[in-house]
Amino acid sequence: MSPAPVIIAIDGRSGAGKTTLAVELAARLRAHHKVSLFHLEDIYPGWNGLAAGIERYVSTVLTPLGRGEAASWVCWDWEKHYDGEPRVTLPAEIVIVEGVGAAAAAARPRLSAVIWAEAPDDVRRTRALDRDGETYEPFWDQWAAQEEEWLAADNVPLDADIRVRNPADGSAPADVLQVLPYLPALAPALAPELSARRGLRLRAERLDVRPDAAGLFGALYGRSPNAVWLDSSNAGAAPDTDAGEAAERSRFSIMADDGGTFGQSVTHRSGHSLLSAGCATATVQGPFFRWLDTVWGLSAVEIPDAYPGGFALGWLGCLGYELKRETGGTDLPSPTPDAALIFAGRAVVLDHAEGAAWLLALDAPDADDWLVQARAAVETAGPAAQAGGSTGVALPAAPAFRSRDTRAEYLAKISAAQHQIGEGNSYEVCLTTALSADIPADALDPWTTYLALRRRNPAPFASYLRLGSLTVASTSPERFLKIAADGGMRAEPIKGTRRRAADPAEDARLRTDLATALKDRAENIMIVDLLRNDLSHFAVPGSVTVSRLCAIESYATVHQMVSTIDAQLKPGSSRAEAVAACFPAGSMTGAPKISTMAILDDLEAGARGVYSGAIGYFSLNGATDLAVAIRTLVINAGGKGTAELTLGVGGAITADSDPEDEYEEIRTKAFGVLSTLGADFPDA
Repeated sequence: MSPAPVIIAIDGRSGAGKTTLAVELAARLRAHHKVSLFHLEDIYPGWNGLAAGIERYVSTVLTPLGRGEAASWVCWDWEKHYDGEPRVTLPAEIVIVEGVGAAAAAARPRLSAVIWAEAPDDVRRTRALDRDGETYEPFWDQWAAQEEEWLAADNVPLDADIRVRNPADGSAPADVLQVLPYLPALAPALAPELSARRGLRLRAERLDVRPDAAGLFGALYGRSPNAVWLDSSNAGAAPDTDAGEAAERSRFSIMADDGGTFGQSVTHRSGHSLLSAGCATATVQGPFFRWLDTVWGLSAVEIPDAYPGGFALGWLGCLGYELKRETGGTDLPSPTPDAALIFAGRAVVLDHAEGAAWLLALDAPDADDWLVQARAAVETAGPAAQAGGSTGVALPAAPAFRSRDTRAEYLAKISAAQHQIGEGNSYEVCLTTALSADIPADALDPWTTYLALRRRNPAPFASYLRLGSLTVASTSPERFLKIAADGGMRAEPIKGTRRRAADPAEDARLRTDLATALKDRAENIMIVDLLRNDLSHFAVPGSVTVSRLCAIESYATVHQMVSTIDAQLKPGSSRAEAVAACFPAGSMTGAPKISTMAILDDLEAGARGVYSGAIGYFSLNGATDLAVAIRTLVINAGGKGTAELTLGVGGAITADSDPEDEYEEIRTKAFGVLSTLGADFPDA
């Protein structure tokens, strides 16, 4: 007897490419493991023997192999149409079984993972007949009918851990091997494959040019279904605040997609993660932050000494507010993913301080070709555009936004929040509402909309995320959390807002009013205390400091009150858990966080989605930099011919809040996005 093996079943209808996938996957796994391979076509008792073949396979092959014993079984002689010679399949560290019925219901309790291969019907028939020729053709319909009858009672695809859209171009084995180690049942056995992802060589090339960022992103990623631009759109036009702080936040812009050898994507909803690499998609059960801890945190690349950036390739995208279910909040479903990220194995990083573009790529067979393409795109993108251009979007008709709350309802919720504060259940409640509008899907171009938003309201944490049918266009000024590669942590909450005025004297008066407002200072200081506590869970004792308190920063449409809290991560701490300890941003919940989130769930009566979550990256060097998802337009084109626009707005409610002033504040915060679309705030 041998130890119980890992057993992987590759199932699918005839002609889906299971055999080739199994053989090539076994060959790749044999680089680190002893692998045994079994084909069900050797055991089916004839062309009418699918059900009997599955029964034979489970009892005589799968059961002994699952115990780590050799399997003795009788093959089928397809020429004589009778039982053939006895055969033996030896146990191994990894056993791959493939064929129609390999993952049947009777087999699944003994399996470590199920891979379901699929292809269009015409492709399957051609592929199967090319392989088996005239022998199979008279029996195609008979066998297909058995498959349909079996699957009608046993929905294997629904229970599959990995689904493969098998294109028969040779890409499937590599794509499956990208996602296979993410399955918890396989991760221990595939430790060598996981470790191979660490110590990767990072290629970094500097070009001393200052290209037009929007033009470059369009040239490189305009046709990518999944692409991310973390855009320091106010670089060179820093807000009226400390120059060093502004320069640090606005120095780098990052653009990437999920193409190439290492490209992947993940979406997470309510405890289920879907991970895609090329034609393969894996379903992983469990909390998002637990999954994040398995793929990020340890340094996986060596950084060239000359490269000054914090991002060294890795995961980019957004985390939705409803991930709070994992950090002490209640469980609410959201119409948008709770997390959506891409893995970039290559990217362009613009260094606005030094006027340089960095091309980053993990060493791979396609790296050279991509570097040539990216170099050409950078050199032909033209010089960085000067400020200007349209700050509005031309639409057939302005979107008619509706609010989740009427004015009267929002004022009533403010009073209810103040009642909770008076009862001692909270000190500060960050109450939000949502504006939404439905438009024809082709009426608004997300890309030109984002370009107009960034011109109207440049911001250090602006971003454009195109993730399938979901687009996020953000002009956020607020950092949620930064963890540097060396463990330095920083949070920069914003609490306190005033509108900008065209008249300089009035604008200065508004800025001074914010700077001297006791209520706004109290709001800000409460969140500073909350974040000091959040950071302290994973900080070196005594390292938590407040380097700025209630500083004023001025942006294109608003003045903001900002503080900075710094700390040092404890050596050996989980970086994913450190992010989770701070999530969601305290500036979007209030204090104390957990009890206030429960109050907000009751008051708001709806999911926030991307709004109030975070946008940024998780780098292969262990660094992360995340912005709070505010001033953010979300475009969800998942409907049939329609797209939903959503914009979250809110403000902090304290005991001495004036309800009318609080309502005016959410109008101010919505103005930048609504005016870009030519839309009005829905005063009902």
